[in-house]
Amino acid sequence: MSESLCARCGTELPESALACPACATLRYGAELKQLAAEADAASRAGDPSAARDRWSRALTLLPEDSQQYAVVQQKIAAIEDRPARDLRRAGDPRSADEARPTGPEPSWLRRTLGGAATAVLVLGGKLKFLLLGLTKASTFISMFAFFGVYWTIYGWPLALGLALSIYIHEMGHVSVLRRLGIAAGAPMFIPGVGAVVLLKQHVVDPIADARIGLAGPVWGLGAGLAAAAVYAVTRAPIWLAIAELTGFINLFNLIPFWQLDGSRGFHALSSSQRWLVVGAVAVALLLTEQRMLFLVGGVGVWRAMQREGGPGDTRALATFVVLVLALSALARGVG
Repeated sequence: MSESLCARCGTELPESALACPACATLRYGAELKQLAAEADAASRAGDPSAARDRWSRALTLLPEDSQQYAVVQQKIAAIEDRPARDLRRAGDPRSADEARPTGPEPSWLRRTLGGAATAVLVLGGKLKFLLLGLTKASTFISMFAFFGVYWTIYGWPLALGLALSIYIHEMGHVSVLRRLGIAAGAPMFIPGVGAVVLLKQHVVDPIADARIGLAGPVWGLGAGLAAAAVYAVTRAPIWLAIAELTGFINLFNLIPFWQLDGSRGFHALSSSQRWLVVGAVAVALLLTEQRMLFLVGGVGVWRAMQREGGPGDTRALATFVVLVLALSALARGVG
């Protein structure tokens, strides 16, 4: 079969795609298996340099946002850390010297800054990806206009938090679209609506469509939790307002109707799985009394009663349930 066609489902692959846009099968699966086998053999033979070389080559064949990419990065990091571990295991005096404090204990400020720096390094790939989105003129200009409109209504702190949380939500969609090799435009902000990412090709696989749709609320939840964490440290009310509003907006997007993210998530769910989501909505409503859940659950009942259902996807079901519970708790103070 030609390299331009998916080996699993036969879908035509874009030139730059590392995974099938329809079934998410890795394009270079055979090469990756061979490299993994060679890396394992090199590790068993005591040749960490060769093992690291094989894993590094495998990284170039994997989508950066894939789970496999993260696993290979961990393997490379483990190889690079092995000499230090061996020294500690052997009781080498150099490791003891390195572990011994050489000065006064760092202040709370230095420890906090050190923790922040570590977090930035861990999230560096995601932050870089988010910054890249702002290099698109259409995204930056429309986002600035959106910010200006809401500044006049709510003031600049809340307007900025709202714009950034919506931007992060949309970049969640873009992240999965890039991983699946699906062509799409840059996020475009529309005052009164939010933002949209226009696809340049039709997604026929309901499971892929669900992953694209639910990625937005997943990243949106991350933005809301980050704002809540800042509030927990600073106790500045504006951060709590941003966190709650972010939760509310993303919960609204879970309504399984029209082109909203919840509707795309429902595409992959079987009839029984849709009823499980409705049950999760009922539980969240009892726990949080968030009234937006009446819309999410009401439309969910209507969709669950329809005869046609999706193929069924446990991952989409679990994601939907977690989002309903977490976002309704986050948005408890709104609505």
